[in-house]
Amino acid sequence: MTTLTIQDVSRRSGLSGPTLRYYEEIGLIGPIARDPSSSHRRYREQDLDTLQVLACLRAMGVGIEEMRTYQANRELGHAKAGEQRDLLLQHAKRVEAEIKTLRMHLNYLRAKAALWDARSREDADAEAEANSQVQKVLPRLEEAMLG
Repeated sequence: MTTLTIQDVSRRSGLSGPTLRYYEEIGLIGPIARDPSSSHRRYREQDLDTLQVLACLRAMGVGIEEMRTYQANRELGHAKAGEQRDLLLQHAKRVEAEIKTLRMHLNYLRAKAALWDARSREDADAEAEANSQVQKVLPRLEEAMLG
């Protein structure tokens, strides 16, 4: 059976060595086998698969407790499929809200850039139009920021 070092798993999962050790310490993964001669961790491909899932969840803003729930539900399979769905949909909803806010930020940045572009060209008509766009975006941006 091929095993992987912590460096291999870190590179392939995108999780740092300290994060990998922490996830083992708190029981999200493992226990991880140790090399009998060096006591270094030796990960299996199955461990890597689990860590890649956890890395994705982490990147999406899923917290440790929800990762625990997700891992426990994975072990239970079909019996917890509905709970898994609900957990993921809850985060999908949060990500959608973040995307909406980011779109507002993007619209504001583009409008402000157009304003400064018009000023740099000393184009009063374009500046007035860009300023109008900024004024249209500002209330939506403030609303998005207040949540």
